[in-house]
This record gives sequence, C-alpha cells and structure tokens, in this order.
Amino acid sequence: MAKAFRKHSGVVGSTLSDRLFRFIVYSILMIFTIVILFPLINIVAISFSSYQAVARGTVWLWPKEIQLETYKAVLQSRNIIIGYRNSLFYTVVGTCINLVVTICAAYPLAFSDLKGRDVISGIFAFTMLFSGGMVPTYIVVQKLGLLNTVWSMLLPGALSVWNMVIMRTFFQGLPRELYEAANMDGCSDLRYLLAVVLPLSGSILAVIALYYAVGHWNGYFNAMLYLHNNSLYPLQIFLRDILLLGEDSEMKVKVDQSRYAAGTHELIKYAVIVIASAPMMFIYVFIQKYFVKGVMIGAVKG
Repeated sequence: MAKAFRKHSGVVGSTLSDRLFRFIVYSILMIFTIVILFPLINIVAISFSSYQAVARGTVWLWPKEIQLETYKAVLQSRNIIIGYRNSLFYTVVGTCINLVVTICAAYPLAFSDLKGRDVISGIFAFTMLFSGGMVPTYIVVQKLGLLNTVWSMLLPGALSVWNMVIMRTFFQGLPRELYEAANMDGCSDLRYLLAVVLPLSGSILAVIALYYAVGHWNGYFNAMLYLHNNSLYPLQIFLRDILLLGEDSEMKVKVDQSRYAAGTHELIKYAVIVIASAPMMFIYVFIQKYFVKGVMIGAVKG
C-alpha cells in the first residue's frame, strides 16, 4: 500500500537511484552555493582587514587585523550619502510606479472578453523584440522636458512587458467564479481589483516588486544619459567612478588623515561594494519565501 501511494502521489522513494539522484542534485547545488558565496564573503572580509594583511594574501573568509577606517571614510563621504539617498528614492518611488503601471496593464488583459485584447497584447509583444533605440528615446525624454530631473529615472522604464506578462498570467489563473460572484454583488472592476485580486496576489507582487527594485538600485545607464547634476546621481554612478575612474577625493583625504592610510585607498573599493550591495541582500531575506512561489505561479500557464 505504501509503495502504491508513493508511486501515485509522486513522493520520492528511497531506492538507490533516488538516493543517487538526490546526492547529485545536492552536490551541484552545494558547488553553486560555494561559488556564489565565496566571492561575497571574501569581499566583506577584505573590506574589514588592513591593507598589510590583504597584501600578504592571508585574508580569505575572515578579516585579519580588523580596521574600520575605510567604512568611516565611505560613510562620511558626501557623494556616497547623496547617492544612497537618491538610490533609495528612485528604488522606492520607481517600484511603486512600476507596480501601478504593471497592474493597470496586466489586469484588463487577463480577461479574454476584452475587446482588442489580441491587438494590444501583440503591440506589447512587439516592443519586446524591437525598440526605438537609445537616440530616439533620448530625444523623447528631452522633448518631454525630463532631462536632468528625477522623472527621467522613473518614467522611461515604468513598464516591463515581461513582468506584465507574468502578472497577467497570474491574474488569469485566479478562479473565474470569484469575479462572477463579485459582479453579482454589484462590485465594480476597480473594487474587485483592490478588494479581491490584489490581496490574493501577494506572492507575485513581491516577486515583481523585487525585480523592479533591483533594476532601479543597480541602474546607472539612464543616469549617465539623462542626468547632469551630481545632486541627482544614484549611488551606482559614484560606485562606478570609484571602481573604474579612480577614488573619491573626499574619501582619499579622510583616509590620508588616518593611521591606516598606507594602501587603504584600495580597500575603499571593497567597502563601497559591500555598502552598495547590502540593501538588496537585506530585502531578499524577507522576500525569498515568496520568490519561488511567485515565479512558478506566473510561469505555469502560458
């Protein structure tokens, strides 16, 4: 009886082949985990270690000769503070705008009886394959008067068609009986969306919000194109300048004044990477329980 139950219910048995398969899968996952975690832990360890310990090659997974001068210099840098503030604003406000626009596009297209649904869906799909290009997009942003404003970081990418398709697929999977029952009770489409659909869509909303938030936090190319005022730059622009174009002069002065000045300029890069990566890692800890569920739900139906 137990064997028959395992066979029909899909529960993995304990045969030799099953144990071998699980061993191989877990081994592969462990290797990928180590490959991903080792560079991150190494960067954190280096950022807290002295330059002498790093130069000797003794720092691997744990900091040696711990010092905090690099973090003090980074956190006291005016550019880093401005970049952090702007990135938080772009991420929070931009993600809210993205979710509103995505929901407004996905919800109507989830109904098969929507007039022109196929045409509208085809237009959205067309934009996934072809775009106007960088120069026409820049001209549009310029003509709209968005250059060198916060809106140039929020509006041009307000909708991701791929995310909209995932959310539309999720909405299509909701029981049709819910809509019919709400319609019989005199519930409008807007109220049905706010009172019924969105409360049932927590997992997919969390996943889509994470996609958008990571995109905003890591985005720097639009800032390079549309922004010319340092006070509007996101953190990634300053991070790019530090990593590729040289060190921040303000942080350099602060490090030069410390007793760890020798070689510490190089460690600033590691400290900035840790500080720039921390918010997304922190957010993922709270969203990961929704992540797999939301992605799978949105990918089951086509």
